[in-house]
Amino acid sequence: MIEAVVFDVGETLTSDDRYWAAWADWLAVPRHTLSALVGAVVAQGRDNAVAIRLLSPGIDVAAAYAAREAAGCGEHLDETDLYPDVRPALSALREAGLRVVIAGNQTRRAGELLRSLGLPADVIATSGEWGVAKPSPRFFEKVVDVAGVEPRRILYVGDHPQNDITPAKSHGLRTAHLRRGPLGHLWADSPGARAADWRISSLTELPEIVTK
Repeated sequence: MIEAVVFDVGETLTSDDRYWAAWADWLAVPRHTLSALVGAVVAQGRDNAVAIRLLSPGIDVAAAYAAREAAGCGEHLDETDLYPDVRPALSALREAGLRVVIAGNQTRRAGELLRSLGLPADVIATSGEWGVAKPSPRFFEKVVDVAGVEPRRILYVGDHPQNDITPAKSHGLRTAHLRRGPLGHLWADSPGARAADWRISSLTELPEIVTK
């Protein structure tokens, strides 16, 4: 029986549109150009920051991030960044008595912004706060710790087979691949996605899955 559901963040709960648009504006390049590059490098298995470096060779991404924050052009999240099924699904899971956790590869600032939205979740944490990112096994050790139940009773939900599904399964968690966002669609039929315990197109499918 599933007792805790843990959610990835980007393109699972929130759209990445605003994040990459802000970077494109900061770099003074067309938004479509950066968006296309991000998709290309991630599909190649490379870190998405590579796209920024391709557009601005030699850039110190961390320093540029800090400069954006200092200039008032930093990360921002509000209700419009959430997918419409997020609040209904998370609320339904909590009403069913499950522990709800949000844990993804995001910055410390993103963690603060997510908590400010008042989402129906028991724990919200990011890789920036933990000091370890997916797909590291240490990230999923942290997930198990905050979920508070044994791995086989945890369901991890995400769009990225390599970062979400495969490492979560390797750590003994149950998994649900979400067909959402560029990568969720790109790899929907990949071996990693097919290996998920469930394959879903909306978070509203989860309450029925976990209560069976």
